[in-house]
Amino acid sequence: MIDPAISDIYKARMSEKEFEKLSTFIYRETGIKMPPVKITMLQSRLQKRLRHLKIRTFGEYIDYVFGENGADAEIIHMIDVVSTNKTDFFREPVHFEFLAENILPGINLKTSADRPLRIWSAGCSSGEEAYTIAITINEYIEEHKEDIDYRILGTDISTDILQKAVNAVYREDRVANIPMNIRRKYFLKSKDPKKKAVRIVPGLRQKVSWKRLNFMDPGYDVKESYDIIFCRNVLIYFDRQTQEDVINKLCLHLKPGGYFFLGHSESIMGMNVPVRTLKPTIYRRM
Repeated sequence: MIDPAISDIYKARMSEKEFEKLSTFIYRETGIKMPPVKITMLQSRLQKRLRHLKIRTFGEYIDYVFGENGADAEIIHMIDVVSTNKTDFFREPVHFEFLAENILPGINLKTSADRPLRIWSAGCSSGEEAYTIAITINEYIEEHKEDIDYRILGTDISTDILQKAVNAVYREDRVANIPMNIRRKYFLKSKDPKKKAVRIVPGLRQKVSWKRLNFMDPGYDVKESYDIIFCRNVLIYFDRQTQEDVINKLCLHLKPGGYFFLGHSESIMGMNVPVRTLKPTIYRRM
């Protein structure tokens, strides 16, 4: 029998005033727009946190998060549950084709060990984009017999999703559309046949580092300059001014002549940003 108090948690409903307070905070902290039509979605996602904390109402939850003592750890959890993390391996393949066919052949890749090619996957979600970049470079190395050293940084606001990227374990159906020769080289099948999971091979995992980063921070705690930045299908959740601000902050860490990728539904049209268009969604730092 379900405890009545726990049952009440399952039935918690969010008022318009509570939604306004939470959505305003989420926008300020993450840049994610949450119009009133999102109230049901936010209520549903945060009910899991109420159940975990054994808090009965959203009013109590707000007091817990924004009270005098604050709850910084819970703010991170809240951001985790409201973040959208849809991604796939080789999503928007034209970008990886451009990397292999246009960027890698024309860049001075034979660098010393202390100056590898550096690529930033900004808004990396569960890691599929970063690992796809690594696979693309490795395939280029193998085909052209190049001696290339490279490093990839993956950043995201969600700590939960970053841990999935670190673990690099994915359901088999997530890689079903990848050619078999690629799967055999870069994905290890689980030793437990019941799990139906694969894991990225150690050689690729070692090429990628992970870091939590909030695009709303006034400056990004990223020390290196990058040759290439992927920031795809993240800015669509921000308003236009926020998009421009984020691109400008990212470009502070992009080398002159470096390449910048956006998602297929994103654009810099009308923005004051230091990149020029090469192809739709593909840009170069001026």
